[in-house]
Amino acid sequence: MASNEGFLTDQQRETLKLATQNAGSLSSSPKSPKTLLSEHPLKVPAAGKAPTAGIAVRHVRRTHSGKFIRVKKDGGGGKGTWGKLLDTDGGSHIDRNDPNYDSGEEPYQLVGSTVSDPLDEYKKAVVSFVEEYFSTGDVDVASSDLRELGSSEYHPYFIKRLVSMAMDRHDKQKEMASVLLSALYADVISPPQIRDGFVLLLESADDLSVDILDAVDVLALFLARAVVDEILPPAFLTRAKKTLPESSKGFQVIQTAEKSYLSAPHHAELLERRWGGSTHITVEEVKKKIDDLLREYVETGDAFEACRCIRELGVAFFHHEVVKRALVLAIETRAAEHLIMKLLKEAAEEGLISTSQMAKGFARLAESLDDLALDVPSAKSLYQSLVPKAISEGWLDASISKSSDNGDVQMEDEKLRRYKKEVVSIIHEYFLSDDIPELIRSLEDLGAPEFNPVFLKKLITLAMDRKNREKEMASILLSALHIEIFSTEDIVNGFVLLLESAEDTALDILDASNELALFLARAVIDDVLAPLNLEEIGSRLPPNCSGSETVRMARSLVAARHAGERILRCWGGGTGWAVEDAKDKIQKLLEEYESGGVVIEACQCIRDLGMPFFNHEVVKKALVMAMEKKNDRMLDLLQECYSEGLITINQMTRGFARIKDGMDDLALDIPNAEEKFRFYVEYAIRKGWLPSSFESSSLPAPVVAT
Repeated sequence: MASNEGFLTDQQRETLKLATQNAGSLSSSPKSPKTLLSEHPLKVPAAGKAPTAGIAVRHVRRTHSGKFIRVKKDGGGGKGTWGKLLDTDGGSHIDRNDPNYDSGEEPYQLVGSTVSDPLDEYKKAVVSFVEEYFSTGDVDVASSDLRELGSSEYHPYFIKRLVSMAMDRHDKQKEMASVLLSALYADVISPPQIRDGFVLLLESADDLSVDILDAVDVLALFLARAVVDEILPPAFLTRAKKTLPESSKGFQVIQTAEKSYLSAPHHAELLERRWGGSTHITVEEVKKKIDDLLREYVETGDAFEACRCIRELGVAFFHHEVVKRALVLAIETRAAEHLIMKLLKEAAEEGLISTSQMAKGFARLAESLDDLALDVPSAKSLYQSLVPKAISEGWLDASISKSSDNGDVQMEDEKLRRYKKEVVSIIHEYFLSDDIPELIRSLEDLGAPEFNPVFLKKLITLAMDRKNREKEMASILLSALHIEIFSTEDIVNGFVLLLESAEDTALDILDASNELALFLARAVIDDVLAPLNLEEIGSRLPPNCSGSETVRMARSLVAARHAGERILRCWGGGTGWAVEDAKDKIQKLLEEYESGGVVIEACQCIRDLGMPFFNHEVVKKALVMAMEKKNDRMLDLLQECYSEGLITINQMTRGFARIKDGMDDLALDIPNAEEKFRFYVEYAIRKGWLPSSFESSSLPAPVVAT
């Protein structure tokens, strides 16, 4: 009879069924099947064939060899087994060389990353499209880009970045930056943001000046331009100044803007043209546009359209050219006279052409009537008929008639007119050839020394309207003329003529006041003028005119530290040597001369230095060498230099004064230095190198042995 000892009881069957159902949820079940089975051990009868009585059935494995082995705890298997399901306790690792390698099986690693600052992102973005704007000049695209960028709260930083980038570039980019700020004002950038942007610039002026040498002056121009363009109120300067330390560069910027730019005559016109003008067209292009609109007006008779075209030119400071060309057209084409007079009257009544510009236009035509008469013989009489008509209608100042007696316009002297024409061609030829001796011969051939001041005025006026090369050539020529044929009085009178017409010159020449100040200062440095001559020139000018301000600027330039070196190189001139290099060259040439050199060759070496403002160093070193070597041969060299005009009395005086100031130190090395110096002073006064007023009495009296 079959025994039931090898079968499970009902209770055991129920337990096994429950364990089977929970086999798939080992981790979520409160008790795993293994635990359940261990709580209910399965046993078989002793008569059964199973030799493993008392061991759980699921924990028994049979190997291929037929041996019974006991598996690891938790059913992980043993030697030669696969291990348990989801076994992760082994020493397995991912082999990247395995053909079945999957990078997704790699363990995750946390990688640190910096959180981007929105302001930094904004700054990077604006740099790119400011660069693009400088390349294309498209204001509309730049406005659109800034608007699309958003982050309007950061717009002050845009202003700072735009201006700071333009400051280190050419005038074209500076002008483009000012134009863009005006276009963005109130439309894209609010007035308070404009103000905050300039405050940031003023606060960073000290940092900007480290990289941009003329940062104070350039930033002052941007500030003044913003006031002129009405994107900053004038009161901003006063308020901002109160928030800045007086020692800061930002404070200096505001002072420069107020005193040098916003207080100058015609400052609005000058500032608008400082970097080439907001019109971005040359003077010749403006003249062509004026001719075109006047011809179109004569054909159509539409005065309203003509006034609109004049207004769109955007050159209020150049309206005198409109007046002059309109009058020329009226004289050349008699049929157009009525229309031209009507246009000028309407332009004056609308305030489109100011009274001063109208008078300037008439005066310029009066000065050129001789040339016009070559083409239109009746030009003078026609002009004389137009003047009283304009005065009677009330749109021309009656003072224009004071320059004429009995209706005759006062004309320049014929000889002076011919002289001006001749010297213009001579100056143009000089700018091309750089031949000073030829120019001097040409002036001597003209035989009109009484007009020397006129030549100086014409020379500097023509040079101011050209590049730095011509300005440098003009200054060099003045030095040569002063030695050869011009007296100091001629130079003074010439500068007075220039400064008397400074306001008119400013209408045609960009930054004329600053240029004239540099010419004046350069003349002092080159010993063409003495510092006292600036006082004389200033006394001959009205106290509050533009010319007087120019003289004051020149005095400041001359009084500045290292003025000689800076002013000598203001237009790229000078040798470019450092002071120590110059001293070394002076020492070597004097040593060569002292050892047997020729005086003429030594003078030529001094001349080749090209540093006339530094000739006092030659005097000082020559005197010291004479004392040390006990050789008075150096006095012969100084005598020759003075005779040739190579070293002026002013430079001689400065050289002797430097010896006197350092006498205490010099006496330590040269015991009889004081005695020798007294002898040199007396000798120089006797020969005329030093003024008799030179004081050597401050030196101790020589000790006399008793």
